[in-house]
Amino acid sequence: MQIHLPNSAFLGNIDPFLRSFDHSKPEELYITANKKWISVHPVVLSMVAALGLALNKTNIHCEKLEATSRHYLERMNLFKFLKIKSEIKITPHEAAGRFIPLTQITSSDGLTKFITEMIPLLHLEPKQAEPIRYVISELVRNVLEHSESKYGAILAAQYYKKSNTIRIGIVDTGVGIKKTINRAYPTKTHLEAIRLALMPGITGTTPKEGGTEYNAGAGLFFIKSIATVNRDFFMIYSGNAMYKLLKSKRQKHLTLHADPFNDKHSKGEDYSLWEGTVVGVDISLDATQEFTFLLDLIRKTYIKTIKERKKERYRKARFI
Repeated sequence: MQIHLPNSAFLGNIDPFLRSFDHSKPEELYITANKKWISVHPVVLSMVAALGLALNKTNIHCEKLEATSRHYLERMNLFKFLKIKSEIKITPHEAAGRFIPLTQITSSDGLTKFITEMIPLLHLEPKQAEPIRYVISELVRNVLEHSESKYGAILAAQYYKKSNTIRIGIVDTGVGIKKTINRAYPTKTHLEAIRLALMPGITGTTPKEGGTEYNAGAGLFFIKSIATVNRDFFMIYSGNAMYKLLKSKRQKHLTLHADPFNDKHSKGEDYSLWEGTVVGVDISLDATQEFTFLLDLIRKTYIKTIKERKKERYRKARFI
């Protein structure tokens, strides 16, 4: 495998980075980087860490980094995570309020501990902390319950002062969305599976509309909706497909779409194969609305969509 850290790879311009990933020769990982500058979304580092986690450190090769910003990779614990030696020298400083370095979560207890320790680090107001707590909890829970990855979830987060935004990346190297969704909804392509996974009330655990008591098929829809309401980026990449929610214009009357393809978005099926799932999301702290209001709006859309789909199903002719 080969992965290149470019001078810039954030959710808005992440497409070239994803297409440059080379999945061939999975037994080895070669990491290269821009010579002058490296500025990447936490999801990029989570991907690199997840790839290297399953390999022996002798099979991980990282070229000597020359970029001025290479210290960021050291602070985010990338080399420590990959168990490879780094010659980058940094001055220790307080991380609170700036970033959450690469972290591996393999259990529910680990998730609870992480959430408890994470929120105080970011120094957020309660109304800002709630969406972030929810997003991370749901995405990690999805990995633990559905991915079948023995390495769990790999995540990282960064606060960007200029835009007053928290950017989060959560990655796994499990079975991927298509295999998970196919347990209840047969799909032909990875993009079709991603589309279904983002729809409210659809889950790979059952073909029943609205899911079950324990898995309602709401998590990814809720997270996409949080990004929609706050006009932030959200992307999900699995198999050879990627879906990205794009920033939309402010609306007087906000409408949440059950079908992600009805949102302003980009998508493609020409990406290198990723065995597992990659999710990146930005949360603007300026735009974050009251979380209770936000969840009420999302729930109303969820309930309305489930009712409409059930009615549509019963309208179809039945042959005995």
